[in-house]
Amino acid sequence: MSIAHTNPATGDLVRRFDPMDEAAVAGRLDAAAQAAGPWGERPLAERCALLTRVAALLRERRASLAALITAEMGKLIGEAEGEVDKCAWVCEHYAEHAAAYLADEPIASDATTSLIACRPLGPVLAVMPWNFPFWQLFRCAAPALAAGNPLLLKHASNVPGCALAIEGLFRDAGAPEGTFATLLIDAGRVASVIAHPAVRAVSLTGSDAAGRKVAAAAGAHLKKTVLELGGSDAFVVLDDADLDLAAEMAVKSRFMNAGQSCIAAKRFIVQDAVEADFMERLRAGIVALRPGDPMARETTLAPMARADLREDLHAQVLSSVDAGAVLVMGGHALDRPGCFYAPTLLDHVGPGMPAYTEELFGPVAAVIHAPDEAEALRIANDTAFGLGGSVWTGSSRRGEAFARRMQCGCAFVNGMVRSDPRLPFGGIGDSGYGRELSRLGIREFVNQQTLWVA
Repeated sequence: MSIAHTNPATGDLVRRFDPMDEAAVAGRLDAAAQAAGPWGERPLAERCALLTRVAALLRERRASLAALITAEMGKLIGEAEGEVDKCAWVCEHYAEHAAAYLADEPIASDATTSLIACRPLGPVLAVMPWNFPFWQLFRCAAPALAAGNPLLLKHASNVPGCALAIEGLFRDAGAPEGTFATLLIDAGRVASVIAHPAVRAVSLTGSDAAGRKVAAAAGAHLKKTVLELGGSDAFVVLDDADLDLAAEMAVKSRFMNAGQSCIAAKRFIVQDAVEADFMERLRAGIVALRPGDPMARETTLAPMARADLREDLHAQVLSSVDAGAVLVMGGHALDRPGCFYAPTLLDHVGPGMPAYTEELFGPVAAVIHAPDEAEALRIANDTAFGLGGSVWTGSSRRGEAFARRMQCGCAFVNGMVRSDPRLPFGGIGDSGYGRELSRLGIREFVNQQTLWVA
């Protein structure tokens, strides 16, 4: 079966790709295994220089790469350009900081010398999603490569062009043979790749269902995993919040990338004292969204990436309304070519509804009422997920105290949840485990070896 590239904004089939056969996959796995030793022994400065060259190519090819992202998964062109910029940033960040992140750590003991030394594990398989087709990969690849590990990419099947373009960037930047390779295969072949002796660790960004499968396959072979899975992030508006700011950031956080982000705000938990005023502002912001050609600068709402994803989202909306949620606006596919869904606002969302308990991966905002701060916190933590969350308040001290009690990996006060190369990123619960980015991210795929010298 071929791998198809369909434009989400038009529904047109653009190109088909032939998946790699078993011999081609085996050849790339063997090449990664052969490259592991030499790449890990190269001076760190040389490994970081590769990242610097890749960053330069990302900036040089920004326009064409952003257009490719938009064509394959529908992201607004401005957002796609920002994604390419962020990939260059993460490469430059690790080129600058890898030496400090990986430096030996002396430990006092009965030895003359004792320390922790970081050594590469070997080839890392990155199983990546379509919603940020460059960024999700680069935030894994940059630290893995800097640490001395070759990288194998199995990308989502609806962004094959992005997968091959990323491989081209590393090739053109002078990456040694086997250091970076794309495996153009479907999801059904991932388990056999994980089982291959060349693969020493796996990083997955995707759904919790995919995470369970990958973790089980890797666990069967005792291979390290980092899982960044779905989220149902709480966006908590307390009674002393700046409502203009909160509503502006609510619209941005929920509808950026057509709502297709694991760290998008998904559950808007609002104290009753300000609920009416916040809803008025939120609704006005949603009404102002303009669906259209994602290549056009005036468009502010992109299509969803695939028709099946839109159907799944619509079923969740209908089920929530049937269970008692109030449909304020939207709740239907737009009558135009492509995978557009009307920006949707649900009010009075409660337990048992998909909008309360599940991840809604699309342009739908769900509002939940809370009588007081204590109930707002309880609702925020009433989820199987635990990726990110934000709280909006006029008091930084109140916000920090609230955020510390949020059961999630990333908590923000008066700011939308976002990833940043300088900060650890990851979740708990059904949102996965392990951390990406920062010092913690580069140390996920190394052997933190204890050395004791008498």
